[in-house]
Amino acid sequence: MTATVDRDTESKPKSGPSGPKSIMSGQRDMATHIAVYLFILVPFAALIAAVPLMWGWGLGWVDIGLAVFFFYFAGLGVTIGYHRLFTHGSFKANRPLKILLAVAGSAAVQGPPITWVADHRRHHAFSDREGDPHSPWLFGTSPWALTRGFWHAHMGWVFDKNMTNKQRFAPDLFQDKDIVRVNKLFPLITALSLVLPGILGGLITWSWAGALSAFFWAGLVRISVLHHVTWSTNSICHMVGERPFKSRDKAANFWPLAILSFGESWHNLHHADPTCARHGVKRGQIDTSARLIWIFEKFGWATDVRWPTPQRLARITAGTE
Repeated sequence: MTATVDRDTESKPKSGPSGPKSIMSGQRDMATHIAVYLFILVPFAALIAAVPLMWGWGLGWVDIGLAVFFFYFAGLGVTIGYHRLFTHGSFKANRPLKILLAVAGSAAVQGPPITWVADHRRHHAFSDREGDPHSPWLFGTSPWALTRGFWHAHMGWVFDKNMTNKQRFAPDLFQDKDIVRVNKLFPLITALSLVLPGILGGLITWSWAGALSAFFWAGLVRISVLHHVTWSTNSICHMVGERPFKSRDKAANFWPLAILSFGESWHNLHHADPTCARHGVKRGQIDTSARLIWIFEKFGWATDVRWPTPQRLARITAGTE
């Protein structure tokens, strides 16, 4: 089970016997760096190719059904598991749910859980300041600086060889044997995330064409779409939108992304109150992730859920948190 890490603790260096630990921990080796390029650019190429292909070949109801299923499975694994559970401790999960969420998040092909959590905790510790791995405001406010910043925040930061110090930002996860095991299985889960849609598509249609089509749409294209939805929270939601709550950065609510991002685009509330299990706290703000956590709680699989309260919301609205 992960320890709760809020903004106050995230902003303080973790000290060891020889003093504060470094923010960074070296660079990726060449093989890992090449793998990052492949698993970002190949699905992205498939996404670009998908536009003309939709008009002439391949896309069928089996592809759509499998793509939607894997999109929700992996996407909710990131938003509920990687983000609200492992990074911020918004609730506690029993062991089967914890492992399932770690595996589901890994299927999004956005990195192993410990790496993802370390990067995101670093983001909160230095949000929109020097040290933030993906702020769009690091290069200034001129049109060119913001264009450069948008690219960096959206996907440019992924190609940086420098690695966040996981021992500093995610020491609790190294104590969880289940998470460490899933972390080591990330390459296998990545392969299954790509291959399983094709296998299922082939079995359902009983054809190689069905297998290839499902691999393309529910494998490659689905992964790339989910990548860009997640990255849009880093880029768009730190540039435009409403800011009804007080936070120490430029995080904003951007409603057009609410459904696709499973509620993550209510980003201003999240940065004002990072440990809150629900991000869409106002009437009409759809938050699929929070609704599913609520269901988990009803079944007894999730406990100690940090739901918003009138007092909690009033405190951050007044800027006195």
